[in-house]
Amino acid sequence: MATSLTPEMRDARTFLGHPRGLFVLFFTEMWERFSYYGMRALLIFYLTKHFLFGDEPAFGIYGAYTSLVYVTPVIGGYLADRYLGARRAVLVGGLFIAAGHLAIGLLEGPAGAQGSYLNGFYLGLASIIIGTGFLKANISVLVGQLYPRGDARRDPGFSIFYMGINIGGATGPIICGLLGETVGWAWGFGAAGIGMLLGLVVFVLFRKELLGVGEPPEPALLRARTAVGISREWAIYLGAIVAVGVAWWLIQSTGVVGTLLVVFATLTVGFILYRAVFTLPKVDRDRLFGALFLIALCPLFWALFEQAGSSLNLYTDRAVDRSLLGFEIPASLFQSVNSIFIILLAPLFAGLWTWLARRRLEPSAPFKFGIGLIVIGLGFLVLVFGATLNFGAPTPALFILLLYFFHTAAELCFSPVGLAAMTRLSVGSMVGLMMGTWFLATAAGNFLASVIAKATGGEGAGPERVLEVYGRIGWVSIGIGVVVLLIAPFVVRLMHLNLLQDGQELAGRDELAEPAAAGTRTDWEYKA
Repeated sequence: MATSLTPEMRDARTFLGHPRGLFVLFFTEMWERFSYYGMRALLIFYLTKHFLFGDEPAFGIYGAYTSLVYVTPVIGGYLADRYLGARRAVLVGGLFIAAGHLAIGLLEGPAGAQGSYLNGFYLGLASIIIGTGFLKANISVLVGQLYPRGDARRDPGFSIFYMGINIGGATGPIICGLLGETVGWAWGFGAAGIGMLLGLVVFVLFRKELLGVGEPPEPALLRARTAVGISREWAIYLGAIVAVGVAWWLIQSTGVVGTLLVVFATLTVGFILYRAVFTLPKVDRDRLFGALFLIALCPLFWALFEQAGSSLNLYTDRAVDRSLLGFEIPASLFQSVNSIFIILLAPLFAGLWTWLARRRLEPSAPFKFGIGLIVIGLGFLVLVFGATLNFGAPTPALFILLLYFFHTAAELCFSPVGLAAMTRLSVGSMVGLMMGTWFLATAAGNFLASVIAKATGGEGAGPERVLEVYGRIGWVSIGIGVVVLLIAPFVVRLMHLNLLQDGQELAGRDELAEPAAAGTRTDWEYKA
């Protein structure tokens, strides 16, 4: 169902002008991102320095893991839409994530040892992958359901939520990275698991502030017995445990992951196009086409952005002057810089969009995406320029910071805008699926990121090869961004944003709509 202004929402207490439930989700996601980014900052170093992997196989495992983390939300979104509801999905996902982090911390083993220790590590990653599938898309869905579709607070609300993500993203690498690189790997991964448990505590204790959103769509269907004699709900949970074993195998089969992404993306987009063309009225169909255009830009953006945890992380460790007052800063701590910049800039961007919207000057979502692609390309070119100025010597850390500054500005034009667009442009019965598809495109970007990282050359190639690759992808991104700016007005027409203004929003009855072939739209499809 589409989100409408219910009496509970109208009478609910607010904080800073937003539903209090937004801040429950803010803190839940903050701790989840603390665990994810804390572990992510250590992952490439754990593979190369503890398990003694070479660069290229480490990039492959890193890419497989980060890709699968964003594939599973498609399934998690569907299960929540159809059976569990977003709230149960978030809770179950958090439990799997916490178990995965703690398992990695407990199964460290001696340096260089693989065998059962490496398999235990893969098992922990697999549990995190499945847990993220349940949690990641659905917690964003809960944010969207707190607001009516035409509510002007929606974009600023997602920007606030995104700032919570990045408080976790900032503190996770600092705490987990410092513990992992200076005290012991198990300390870093254990801290990540404790962070996720804290997020679950917040979610459970303050669940009433969510105003009843995210409940199972059909509780009787969820309680119904399956052929094996257990409820459908418990069948889903047992299936998730089996899926951990599948993810464990896939992490070690990086080539299969690439094929899986192509097949999965084709089937998912094909299903969405089928629904759009054959079952939805014209306006809903056009909006889904607009959403798919935004989704299509995701792989390029995230392929560039996600160099941060792989090739850029190793470049920072090996070719950057990280000394400060006689102390060498661990390279993993630089993974917090992006999130720190977001904490500083997110309120400014949220305020800017609101200020421009009041004057009818706010750029459209496609235009913001074009800006983001241009700016992320500029970030790579700034690093290349700075390293060239200091050729033959370690790159000054200033230019790494400048790269993250540009990438942060690009991300704020891209990610929170895209999250808000998915919830606004989706029909009620497909919002979880569309959010999952957004993350599926992000998964493709993460896999492409590992391909780009491998192109930097691995061992023996030197920083010059890294900078050469960064220069090329920077210019490509700028060129594509310019093209997006030029065609943005045509995409905006598909979104029919005028029908979402002044409190006008979709009635959420897409299941009653005439097939698109009828070429008509009846009056009951929209309500004030």
